Amino acid sequence: MIYTECMQYTIRGIPSEVDHALRKPARSAGKSLNQAAVEALAEGAGIGAVRKKRRNLSDISGTWKADKAVEAALSAQDRVDKSLWK
Repeated sequence: MIYTECMQYTIRGIPSEVDHALRKPARSAGKSLNQAAVEALAEGAGIGAVRKKRRNLSDISGTWKADKAVEAALSAQDRVDKSLWK
């Protein structure tokens, strides 16, 4: 990725899960941690070099049809079996 203007950031409080998620692919690709972080930030901001295709769910939104069998099954999951809690 080539950017015309570069800014300097200092980011603190990175959770260990995020650190590992950045370091592992950076190491595998032979990239610096900084480069991996910049690419992840760009992708997250929607301006990465490779845009991930995301599915628009508007075609199924609002199409749920009530079904008595499904409602009964969901209702059964809400019942507490008191004998199991002794």
